[in-house]
Order: sequence, then C-alpha cells, then structure tokens
Amino acid sequence: MRIGNVFAARIRRPSTLFALGLCLAIIVGVWSLVPAGLVAPRPNDRHVTNVVMSLIRHEHLSKHTLDDEISQRGLQSFLRTLDPMKMYFYQSDVDEFMKHRNDLDDMLKKKDISFAYTVFHRFLARIDERVKTIDGLLEQEFDFTLDEEMLTDRDLVQYAGNEKEALERWQRRIKYDLLVLKGDKKEGKEATEKLSRRYHSFARRMHQTDADELLEWYLTAITSSFDPHTTYMSPSTLENFRIQMRLELEGIGAALQPIDGYTVVSKIIPGGAADKHGKLKPEDRIVSVGQDEEGEMVDVVDMKLSDVVQLIRGDAGTVVRLGVIPAGGTETSIYTITRAKIELTDSEARGEIIEEGKKPDGSPLRIGVVDLPSFYMDMEAARSGAKDYKSTTVDVKRILENFNEKKVDVVVLDLRRNGGGSLTEAIELTGLFIDSGTVVQVKDSEGEIQEYDDRERGMSWGGPLVVLTSKFSASASEILAGAVQDYRRGLVLGDSSTHGKGTVQSLLDLGSQLFRIPNPPNLGALKITMQQFYRPNGDSTQQRGVHADVTLPSITDHMDVGEADLDYAIEFEKVPAARYLRYKMVAPEIIQAVASKSQARISESEDFAKLVKNIERYKAQKEKKKISLNEKEFFAERAELDAEKEEEKQLEEQVQPDDQVVTRDFYFNEVLAVTADYFRLLQDNRIAHAQRQLRTEALP
Repeated sequence: MRIGNVFAARIRRPSTLFALGLCLAIIVGVWSLVPAGLVAPRPNDRHVTNVVMSLIRHEHLSKHTLDDEISQRGLQSFLRTLDPMKMYFYQSDVDEFMKHRNDLDDMLKKKDISFAYTVFHRFLARIDERVKTIDGLLEQEFDFTLDEEMLTDRDLVQYAGNEKEALERWQRRIKYDLLVLKGDKKEGKEATEKLSRRYHSFARRMHQTDADELLEWYLTAITSSFDPHTTYMSPSTLENFRIQMRLELEGIGAALQPIDGYTVVSKIIPGGAADKHGKLKPEDRIVSVGQDEEGEMVDVVDMKLSDVVQLIRGDAGTVVRLGVIPAGGTETSIYTITRAKIELTDSEARGEIIEEGKKPDGSPLRIGVVDLPSFYMDMEAARSGAKDYKSTTVDVKRILENFNEKKVDVVVLDLRRNGGGSLTEAIELTGLFIDSGTVVQVKDSEGEIQEYDDRERGMSWGGPLVVLTSKFSASASEILAGAVQDYRRGLVLGDSSTHGKGTVQSLLDLGSQLFRIPNPPNLGALKITMQQFYRPNGDSTQQRGVHADVTLPSITDHMDVGEADLDYAIEFEKVPAARYLRYKMVAPEIIQAVASKSQARISESEDFAKLVKNIERYKAQKEKKKISLNEKEFFAERAELDAEKEEEKQLEEQVQPDDQVVTRDFYFNEVLAVTADYFRLLQDNRIAHAQRQLRTEALP
C-alpha cells in the first residue's frame, strides 16, 4: 500500500494513481485493533517476515530469488513509498541508506526488519524539520510574477543536498500550493491556514503510524519488487479486503476521506444507518466520536483515517455518537446513530433497460445494460459451504433472467471500472454467455498449463452482446472480455485496450500458515502472484490487455495506469491455443461497418470534438517535466484543462461512481448508438446469410 502523500504534485506513476483511488473512500464498519508504538520491531514481526519470505521463495510465479537485486529494488520502493517527490530526505540520508542496498535480503532471511525502523525514524525527524520550514514560509509574501518553475517528474527530482536547497524546494512547493488554492477560490489568510493545517496534519498522521502499517509498507516494498501485485496485507487491510469481497459490513454506512486533518464524509451509502438517520451529509466533517449513549467523545481531528474508522465501525445494533460540523458551518452537532448491517450495493451488479431507436419492424430497440464494478464473492462463506453467499454470477444471472422476461434485444456489459476480483467468478460469469468450453488457461510457476472451462451447458443470454471496457478494466474483467472476443461471441468496445493485468494472485492467510488451529489469529495475509492466465487463443493479456474491436476517444486511454506502466511487471508471453468453438456473432465486416459509422458520428459531434482537444491538451501537459510558478502562465496553462484535476476526477469515478446504473452523457449515447448499429448489422448479416443458403439449396 502506498501512502496517499499530499505533497506528490503531478506524480504520474500508476501505483500512486491507484493508491489515490484506493484512499479516496474507506467505508466505515468493523476494524480490527492493532498495537501502537514504533520503538522497535515486535516479536510477531519476525514470524510474519519469516513466513512471507518463505512463501515468496516457494510459491512466486517468477522463481526469482531473494537476492541483491530484490534488495536494491525494495530499498528504492520503500523510499518512494515514504517520500515520493523527494521533499523530506536529504541526499546524505539516502546515501547512508544506500550503503545497505545489498543487505536487505540478508536481513530479511534473518527475520530482521529493524532497517525499516531506522529509515522511518529518520523520515519522522525530517518531517518535523520541514514543518518548521513550512511555518516560516507561510509567514512570507511570495512574488508570483517571477519566472520560476517546479519539477513535476519525480525521476528528474533530486534530493536536497543541504538545508538551503531544502528551503528553496519548499519555497517553490508552497508557491505551487498557493496557486492551486487560488484556483479553488481560496486566497490570503484562508489559504495559508489551510496549508498549515495540511502539513501539520500530515506530520501528526505520520507520527501516529503503528507497527502494523510500517510492517505492511516495508514488506510490500520488498514483495512488490518481485512483481507489482505481490503485497503484504496487514490485519486491518485484510479485513477491509474481506469486506469488499463479501459486499457487506456492519457500521453506519458512510464513505470517509481525510482532508487537511479532518475526516470528511464523501458519500452516504443508500439504505445504510446514516442514510436512514437522515442528518449526516457529504462534505460534513466528523470531529469527535463517542461509543454508546454516554461514552466519552473522543477528538478525532488530525487522527489517522484508519483509527477514526476503527472508532466508528461496530456491531449492528450498537450506538455510536458523532460530533459533526456540517458543510459550510462552524458549530458542532452530535448525531446518535445505531449501527446496522450494510449492503455495499455500489460494488454489486446492477441492471437497467433502455429503449434506443427502432428495430426494422418499427418497435423500440431494447438494450439491457449491466453495470459490473467487480467480480466479488464471499470467499469465507463459499469455503464454509454456505448456499446463499454473495456472488457476481448469481446476481448477473438474475439480471439476465429479468432481461429475457422483458424481451431485451441486446445486452451491454459495462466493465469500465472493473478492476477484477475472483477468478472463479470470472469463469462462471463468462459461462452465462457461452454454451461451454475453455474460458481461460492458467500456467503455474512449474510451467504446467491448465484449462478452466465453462462446464455448464446453455447460456443465460444468447443474444447480441457488447462488452464495454477501459484502461481500468483489469484481471478478471480481461478474462471475460478476452474470451468473448476469442469466441466471437460479442463486440468489445471502449478504450483501445484494457489494463493488461494477466497474472493470478492467491490470498494466503498468515495466521493459518503459522497456526494449524481453528480460528487462528489475524496476522494479515500475503497476496502473491502464483500463476499467469491466457486467453483461449493462447495470448496472455499481460501488459497488452484486450484490444477493443471499436475504440471510442477517452482521457483514460492516455493515462499511465496500465500494467505496462508498473515497475517490475511480468512479461507478455503466449501458450498454445485451446480448442474452442467460434460463434457467428462478430465478423470483420461487421466490426469495420460499426467502427465506420461510429467514426462518422464522432467526427460530427461537438462534444467529442471538445473531448479530443482536451485529450491533446492533457497529453501535452502530461509530457511536461516542469510547471510554471508565474501566476499568469500557471492559470493560462490550466484555463482549458487541468491534467492533474482530470486524473483525480477519473480516479474518483472509479471508486465513487454515480448512483445511477447508466449516466446518459454524450459518451454513453455513442455506446448506445454503436450497440444499435451492431444489432442491426448483425440482423442484416443473418438475413443475407440465410438468403445465400436458400439460393444455394435451390440450385439443381
């Protein structure tokens, strides 16, 4: 897990971008208690480190040994985790740490993580120094007419060599922050007070870091040096992961995010306890939390978000009291809310039927849209043999049955924000659209290839299918899109390619690994890359993704968020194709005709013309390594498009989408138009094919 560092200006690194998305919304519910204090490693840390390194050695796909190369990668990654824009450490600090660049592997083999504490204690000391520097700078007047610039590419940024260089770096950083705030209509005292709170709050949060968090950051820096998806999950992170997969928790039902030291409500979950209570609203600030009707109100200003969540989450039926400053207000009100069980419906499959255009007989064309944000499954319930556990396939099958009852003509499966999930669910869900056959091939670290088939005959939906994808469609969603394309079962539409994550991770519970007993302690888990998957045609999706049959212009297509943008990603490769049938639902001439019609519409669209211009501006801004701190030039650059804000907007939409299944903007209207074209061309093609068959049969 990366730290969502507020100082990382225009960091165009995919790992950091995804971390921003992950940090934007934490849903409050149950949170496991963890010990605090960072004096020295705990005894349990040795056991956790030992089992993590042992599992990496025996189970990782790459078979890469824990050696000096991994040690060097891990050290660089740990430093980037803490100080991504090189604003805190001096070069002398880094030089000192680099003396041990070949030693981390040897330390880890001895179960020794004390080096993480050495680096982090130095980091905290530098933070305290920088906060004093910032306080002094915020008392100064800045000249925004100077032709100064600030580097935004962290690969080009150098660590400060001394206090003078650090001061100069922070002068430019603060000028940049003040310009950004001015763009948000915050100036003068309001702006300086906001910046002061931001940096002081960050310092306090870092000083609140507990041993579990530091262990997670450090071990993940090492494990992600084998590949970007092998990570150590602390106990609290593991619990959050389980909540997300079962789409259910107990709490108040609110998404929270940290903003300048405050815990701010970003969204109220429909149907949850807070929604039913009716008073808590988005942008409200939670400043204190009390347990039960009369428990002490604990001040949570400047408290870590994870600790605030820990206080707010709790068993259904219990009471929590929140001290809340409403958005735009100054007075604190106390809200008493009874916790309840909450269904996380934003992450489950949802369907909607849209009538768009006419069929040849004059009746309306009925398009069924399925929004699928993830491939979820309550793994614990499934392992225990429960019959009615949460499952993507069950939910989508129910939606498709409804579509069939309502006589839908064509289905659009929207995977644009689907980052993956359960491999089992991806296979079973694909089976709803094909009769039977291989869905995915999986190769393990020994080179053994296994085919995973849809073994249940029949389809829940046998009609025309469009799969809508983006650069954020990853892993399990790529398995489905790739199989649909290989089987020629449907049209793939959207960004030029999907994310490109073609590896399979297993979640290994460390408590179970260490203690062969029922209900072992929660020591976290290792999410480890053990396999690579391949499409039925033998191609991996790794780094390349699934290429769309028809591409629509979008900003996301040009964001550096793909697998190929990640450090140490597994390479692309192929295996022999499996045997599988091809349907007659997609043909080259149909793809060409649909793409041609779409391009003609897009070329006439003012909305798409504006989007294409914004894409070019975005690409130009993204390529710049520096940003002007001259006020006139700064705002002129951002007058038509702010690349940084555009990235944030796209990332927010991935984790906090609209409540609607379908947002009818110009982009989705084109999706519907393409879908209608595809349906009509498919019908025409079938008629023409049938006529050719009749003529052939009529010949003597």
